[in-house]
Amino acid sequence: MDKSSGTGINGSGTAQRGLWRLMLKLPAMRGRLQILAATSPSITDLFEAYEEASLTLERMSKDRPRSQCPLREEYETVCAEIESDVIHYVLGHPSGVSD
Repeated sequence: MDKSSGTGINGSGTAQRGLWRLMLKLPAMRGRLQILAATSPSITDLFEAYEEASLTLERMSKDRPRSQCPLREEYETVCAEIESDVIHYVLGHPSGVSD
């Protein structure tokens, strides 16, 4: 387990940051996300993907206006799809049950 947060995300700062972002974005699921992070290694890839897509979207948002960055809309869609995947994953895995 990661000593700083009590989650089972081993050695992946990217996954940890993705989990934190998702916990902010999906506050109603915070507790279940923490449990799944500790017990279900298969969700780690979604956390990492979300962190990477979110960082890219942030950079695009700072650099140029929306009208000058056609990829920005694509990354917004990617982030929304990952959020949806995480919601479906959480709803499909009862608390405390690992893969």
